[in-house]
Amino acid sequence: MRAAVVTGPGEIRIEEYSLPEPGVGEVRIRLEGCGVCASNLTPWSGPDWMTFPTAPGDLGHEGWGFVDAVGEGVTTLSVGDRVAALSYKSYATHDIAAADAVVPLPPELAGQPFPGEPLGCAMNIFRRSEIVAGQTVAIIGIGFLGAILTRLASNAGARVIAISRRPFSLGVARRMGATETIPMEDHNGIIERVKELTGGAFCDRVVEAVGKQWPLDLAGELTRERGKLIVAGYHQDGARQVNMWLWNWRGIDVINAHERDPRIYIQGIREAVDAVASGALDPSSLYTHRFPLERLDDALNATRDRPDGFLKALVTYE
Repeated sequence: MRAAVVTGPGEIRIEEYSLPEPGVGEVRIRLEGCGVCASNLTPWSGPDWMTFPTAPGDLGHEGWGFVDAVGEGVTTLSVGDRVAALSYKSYATHDIAAADAVVPLPPELAGQPFPGEPLGCAMNIFRRSEIVAGQTVAIIGIGFLGAILTRLASNAGARVIAISRRPFSLGVARRMGATETIPMEDHNGIIERVKELTGGAFCDRVVEAVGKQWPLDLAGELTRERGKLIVAGYHQDGARQVNMWLWNWRGIDVINAHERDPRIYIQGIREAVDAVASGALDPSSLYTHRFPLERLDDALNATRDRPDGFLKALVTYE
């Protein structure tokens, strides 16, 4: 198999390895591709805690492909099954996954890329947000996750206000069902605009999907009394401060919508499979950039730099 190894900050090499053999309760997957996650960017930059070189395929966790070997005791999967997997060395042509961390893909999804982990993450965040018809929902940050949540909230009958930095992202939000879009430029201007749009009440739900201090500050300001602030952004670059006076005064509920239980991850992926297969969710236009494995460094740099028209990168394998 071929696998990417991160050899230092912003540096990779592609190497060949013997195929790994699945153990008891595991399967081997011949991967078609893997999505590129923004959570990779901090280790990619080479922080003090990062160790190089990485294990082969490391950092990749959004893979899909075909089962090509089955370990002892596996009865739910067969060689040839097309699947999405929750595995963690998927910047490679093959990866090993526990059989209970693999979700079969139905015929309706044949030929379509399916980075299961981020799609499942969106479904889990949406479930925990408790968004229903008639609510006003602000989504701060329209990347891949924010765009999916915009569609899910719109499908549920909510009025969605999308707030994002790039005009391209705001256009995506409108296509995904946002009623209103606001450029993320001026803190007080955004607050006043949302106040105007909601008759002074602000929003029933606010989803922060950026992972930075300012969007978190803004999210608190936009959440109505007894509303819910959902932290969906991945805050991996240090401590945060919050305006606890405001949070107390408004009595808001704050939901950290990150999961760590693999069973819940898999539940979200199964829900995403159903949503995409049924046509309720179509993420295809959100996969804006594709790279071969040999250009994983370009895929990671594009995810960091977000050139015009960029939303989500996929690394695909021949």
